[in-house]
Amino acid sequence: MNRTCFLVMDWLCNRLFFSGVLLLAAAINGVRADTMVTGTVFCDQCKDGERSLFDYPLYGVKVTMACPDGNGQMTIMRGETTNWFGNYAMRFDGTPDLSSCRAQVSGSTQGPTGCGFSAGPTQNPRLMFRMFDMEMYVVDSLLSQPAQPMSFCPRAPNPAPPNPIPGPVTPARPRWPPMPRLPPVPPLPPLPPTTFFQASACPYENWTMPEYRCYWRVNPDTKVAVAFGPMAASRYGTDMTLWSALQGRGDPYRTLLREGTAALLNSYDSIEFAYHTLGVIHHMNWALVGSPQQVLLAALRFKRANSGYGHVSCKFTPCK
Repeated sequence: MNRTCFLVMDWLCNRLFFSGVLLLAAAINGVRADTMVTGTVFCDQCKDGERSLFDYPLYGVKVTMACPDGNGQMTIMRGETTNWFGNYAMRFDGTPDLSSCRAQVSGSTQGPTGCGFSAGPTQNPRLMFRMFDMEMYVVDSLLSQPAQPMSFCPRAPNPAPPNPIPGPVTPARPRWPPMPRLPPVPPLPPLPPTTFFQASACPYENWTMPEYRCYWRVNPDTKVAVAFGPMAASRYGTDMTLWSALQGRGDPYRTLLREGTAALLNSYDSIEFAYHTLGVIHHMNWALVGSPQQVLLAALRFKRANSGYGHVSCKFTPCK
């Protein structure tokens, strides 16, 4: 009986919270309309035109978005470069219809690479959601291909020539290709001393120090809108990065963003941090739809957690 009541109350709270978000967003005037397009680029090592276990994300690849103009000619509208995880994000002012546009690989900032010889097929953006004058599009995986398939890729057996003599033909037993060798693992940046299984809490000042940059588990150039969602994008815009978010002060909402970003980084770095990652995002969005007093209260709670409540210290050591 108690469990049933708890589930009913939890369902009602979630419904009321979502309804409150919709009502608040409907009451906001002058919110800038923005459109985000995201996707990933992979190296198609076997040149089979599709994702497989041999493919890996590509860093430093240029991706362009081309859309038809009034005469039906394709015109390049935006260009972005992929990060360490092969991801890219493009922002468009307003809410244009991008369903007829095409995203494609157009080059690399890393110079000649083994996988930058030719680009795979282009892809259309797909609308994921439209909310509060904001749109989010997702592009299926783009591929960049080497000049020739890698030697470890499986090869299809050659078909037997047709038999000119009529009559029953015994089918040949198929010859399976040899087991492929695993592709070489791309080099990764050096890993910092592990603190994931230790109790550690570090204030925002530590996350801005150059000697501790190796403890970042996410790219410092990740957009706040991508990390915290549409509600944060409405408040802080779609251009602010996590690194810029750590510099905020003087304004209650910038203070909330600074301490919330530090809490997000701490949740990635230590499994024993006071907030888990989804908890940080949930409390951040809950404060953004509340009053200025709730914003300051959430910022204070994040700040106390980042300081370890006076019992947990920061386990950072200078990176090598």
